[in-house]
Amino acid sequence: MERYQRIRDLREDRDLTQAQVGWAINVPQRTYAYYESGQRMVPPHVLCALADFYQVSVDYILGRTDRKELN
Repeated sequence: MERYQRIRDLREDRDLTQAQVGWAINVPQRTYAYYESGQRMVPPHVLCALADFYQVSVDYILGRTDRKELN
């Protein structure tokens, strides 16, 4: 399974813990850690929550574009 490096990078760039991001998007820390490591696929509703939280596009999180800004 694929690692979601961008969600880790976004979190670390803001000096946040996995627990803090999990709380913000209503996901337990352990589940969020599984997402970052690729042990679980990130469901669409969580991808949307992460994109909203970080104010980036879902395509950016998935690595489909290098543009962080929203259109």
